[in-house]
Amino acid sequence: MGESQQSVERVECPGAADEACPSAELTELLQRWNALASGFRELTDELLAEAQREVGLPPSSLEVLCFLVTAPDQAAPMRLLSQTLGFSTAGTTGVVDRLADAGFVERRPSSSDRRVTYAVLTPLGRETATTAAKVFAEAVRRRVVEPLGKEGFMSFTRAFVTLGLVDESRAGAAESS
Repeated sequence: MGESQQSVERVECPGAADEACPSAELTELLQRWNALASGFRELTDELLAEAQREVGLPPSSLEVLCFLVTAPDQAAPMRLLSQTLGFSTAGTTGVVDRLADAGFVERRPSSSDRRVTYAVLTPLGRETATTAAKVFAEAVRRRVVEPLGKEGFMSFTRAFVTLGLVDESRAGAAESS
């Protein structure tokens, strides 16, 4: 059995005075944070899987299409796609290559900076992205907004704005959801 498959044995710290051991408060904080981070990733994966079943595209492609369909002019610089979606540069290039090969996006050079390339939805991409966005948004509404309530969802959104993780102008658009 490989190391990654073995269960991790929990080692108890001998005492609170031991500086090599985190305090109970610190341990609880980190456990809550790990649960929150894990839960957010799991929820996102589940929402994307639902859209994947409906639309038939892999999650990474759905993320790009759903981003582009809401972007100004339904286009975005490749670098912005990487930053926003958390993909590596190579990962973004691979996803956009596959989407371009399928006729969903095309690459366009920037008119003002030759180093910048935009991913732009094609008419087929716009149609597919709109379908994917509707499916994904409905899943978000059903799995997140309804259980939390509209105010709970907005509070969640405002927390990310307060932490500086979401631009207030982008979060404001979510208030009309």
